[in-house]
Amino acid sequence: MKTKLKKGQTVQLITGADKGKSGEIIKLFPKNYSALVKGVNVKKKHQKPTKEQKGGIVSIEKPVHLSNLKIIDGEKNQEKSKKQDTKKTETKVNKTETKTKKTAVKKKVAK
Repeated sequence: MKTKLKKGQTVQLITGADKGKSGEIIKLFPKNYSALVKGVNVKKKHQKPTKEQKGGIVSIEKPVHLSNLKIIDGEKNQEKSKKQDTKKTETKVNKTETKTKKTAVKKKVAK
């Protein structure tokens, strides 16, 4: 399944305990159709002490299903589409100019 969501986009949570909260996408998991969103779906985890880390209660962001997210930040998409639109209009103008030139040349040759 293809998604419109990309890393770095700002999204809002539609349903769940954190409904209405928004944040930036940190990481996508396309196989599970989920994403990590900064500051959303934060859970507490009890962690045992190891040689490298202290033990205690740690806050961790858990993945959210993509169907529960709504894109807020559409600026990146709009900029891309504007660039594509200008390219399309330029190519359309060039094609119409070449067509008119060809027909004019054909008419001159026919006379």
